Amino acid sequence: MSATILRNLPSIDQLLRRDALQPLIDSAGREMVRDRLREVLEEFRRELVGRNGQADSVGDAAELAKEIERRLAARFARRQQSQTQRVINATGVVLHTNLGRAPLSEAAIQAINEVARDYSNLEYDLASGKRGKRGTGLTAMLGELLGCESAAVVNNCAAAVLITLNTLAEGGEVIISRGELIEIGGSFRIPDVIAKSGARIREVGTTNRTRLSDYANAINEHTKVILRAHPSNYRVIGFTEKPALEDLAALARERGLPLFEDLGSGCLVDLNPLGIHDEPTVAQALKAGASVVAFSGDKLLGGPQAGIILGKAEFIQRIKSNPLMRALRVDKLTFAALEATIATYLAGRAATEIPVQAAMHATKESITNRADAFIRSAKKLTGNLSLTLVDGHSVIGGGSAPETQLPTTLIGVTSSQFSPDELEEKLRLNQPPIIARIQDDCLVFDLRTVNPGAEPEILSALAALGSF
Repeated sequence: MSATILRNLPSIDQLLRRDALQPLIDSAGREMVRDRLREVLEEFRRELVGRNGQADSVGDAAELAKEIERRLAARFARRQQSQTQRVINATGVVLHTNLGRAPLSEAAIQAINEVARDYSNLEYDLASGKRGKRGTGLTAMLGELLGCESAAVVNNCAAAVLITLNTLAEGGEVIISRGELIEIGGSFRIPDVIAKSGARIREVGTTNRTRLSDYANAINEHTKVILRAHPSNYRVIGFTEKPALEDLAALARERGLPLFEDLGSGCLVDLNPLGIHDEPTVAQALKAGASVVAFSGDKLLGGPQAGIILGKAEFIQRIKSNPLMRALRVDKLTFAALEATIATYLAGRAATEIPVQAAMHATKESITNRADAFIRSAKKLTGNLSLTLVDGHSVIGGGSAPETQLPTTLIGVTSSQFSPDELEEKLRLNQPPIIARIQDDCLVFDLRTVNPGAEPEILSALAALGSF
């Protein structure tokens, strides 16, 4: 290959002086841009070597500089897209696992800001002026709200199940119904967690029917825990049977065993009035006699990611004393957000102030009014786009209430310029990204999961698309 072709490549210093790169240097820093330029130039050198000296196929120095700029910008764009960032969830999936599940309430966000920008009393007792215990305030609040004796918090519900079983059943047997050997998202399987905890699984009953006698007959000298796992993300219907939790709790007490219920979704309020059935509340599980209950903080509860463990003080204290607690505990930001979230429940304002609860409580009428107002605002902005009201359904998501569909009104978007797939992609690559879905060959928005404050951003993105 001739040396002339390689001389067509601009130097790093020449590229860094180009006006087109100055905004990138201002945002990412000169050293970062310089390092990425070296990578792009090396990529070009390898390509030129592969062309065997065909100079007419690589362009002059000015053309090469523009191509290098294009590739550099694309590389930074890919990096930005892969970073954790805010997106607008217009899918109608209230707890969208891929989109971070529950958005936090304003009170939780404010609490995080306050403890993040300064020091906090995370492990300091203000009354005595001595070292305190992490989570003392939250434990008191959960006791007041749910009537539990004690509480512990770890980083997610899988961790809650793991540390509870490791504490209470290591080296022994855990009895569980065959119909509750569930797998949820991310390949989390109850049998695998039981095995990792150091306990042995003892299945009882069948997939669809397990009786109280099945549990009773399985108890032996090796039994350490009776486990019941709520099938959050599926339902077995038809010819089914399982004992009431009260009866299972009575059996556990009679045999001197702890009854551990993995509730998963963390429902704190009765959702039956909303048409959301088969989601038992934490208070119901405790009242029925469960010794220990575990659930997620970032699902139906509507708080940050966490695994919350409640129950009788003797068992919770053993769990807190487990060396795994140090590895699985949460930080000050999680405690602050959880405390603010629970305080909202205590104040009776969860249905309006916690986003997940507000989304579930939103009526079809209220969503229709929002959608209608949105379309009226969009009419003079959207050019080649057509917006219409469409009947539809929202879903809870996040492995919760899998059979529930909440009536909603969708905004259907069609274009004379773009296909539904092209519209979806362009909105997904918008800043901020807008995540919608395609239904019946039409792009649709569901405002149930859109913060009202984000509607102008959607309008702006549609206006840009309508101007093509």
